[in-house]
Amino acid sequence: MRLAVSGAAGFIGSHLCDRLLAEGHEVVGIDNLITGSESNLVHLRSDSRFSFLQHDVTQPVDIPGRLDGVLHLASPASPKDYLRYPIETLEVGAAGTRNMLELARRHGARFLITSTSECYGDPLEHPQTETYWGNVNPVGPRSCYDEAKRFAEALTMAYHRTYGLRTNIARVFNTYGPRMKLDDGRVVPSFIDQALRGKPVTIYGDGTQTRSFCYVSDLVDGLCRLMQSEERFPVNLGNPTEMTIREFAECVCRLTGVKQAFEHHPLPEDDPQRRRPDISKARRLLGWEPKVPLEEGLRLTIEHFRAR
Repeated sequence: MRLAVSGAAGFIGSHLCDRLLAEGHEVVGIDNLITGSESNLVHLRSDSRFSFLQHDVTQPVDIPGRLDGVLHLASPASPKDYLRYPIETLEVGAAGTRNMLELARRHGARFLITSTSECYGDPLEHPQTETYWGNVNPVGPRSCYDEAKRFAEALTMAYHRTYGLRTNIARVFNTYGPRMKLDDGRVVPSFIDQALRGKPVTIYGDGTQTRSFCYVSDLVDGLCRLMQSEERFPVNLGNPTEMTIREFAECVCRLTGVKQAFEHHPLPEDDPQRRRPDISKARRLLGWEPKVPLEEGLRLTIEHFRAR
């Protein structure tokens, strides 16, 4: 197939491009580089099946020639980024999603959007299933990201119902791996960066809040399976193994070989206390579940950051 990938220079987007090219597809990567990095794609420059378009998808775009699929990953994704660019985050969820849907409609192409577990907010249901409507603060500091993604899901379903567009919605939970930005504020690169520099690891709150961490190759495999599926409603993609933030910090210190030293800071506003996906639907419909153990994935990620 010939596929367009928005957000191609981002962490997950660049790994998705790798996978699609490895499967024999042609890929047109699109990114405005506001949070993505060309360095994530430098290894693809010599591949004749890959081309890159620097473009802001909040503006209309057309791609000449055949197009079989549009995969819309464009958006600031880390709290540090979307709090820095709240309006841009809302615009890419609204206008950006509309433009990518229109691109797919004009070409008669399939469409996949990466939504987020943030649609569940600070959940009152645990673990989170796709039928849970969430507990989101619509005017809080994180709402620019949460509500942008919730709107993008609604718009995607509207295009499916109105035009019969073949759509898929992935609700992505915490994902980690090489090519994450060290300074993006997310827990995995922050902990690894602090540990490698011999600094105390910053834990927000008392560290009892939980997360579940999925290695990027597992997540990308789930996206590829979902793109081929007939499921039009959201599907959770993430690792159901839950651990506290303090346990995760201890694991990072152990694997980096540094002495444990933690520094506690106040918990950010609206920060979820618990986060774990119910992936029963993905298992049933896609035959998918994560395979990379946390310590193996963390070792690969630590090696990447150590080399940088």
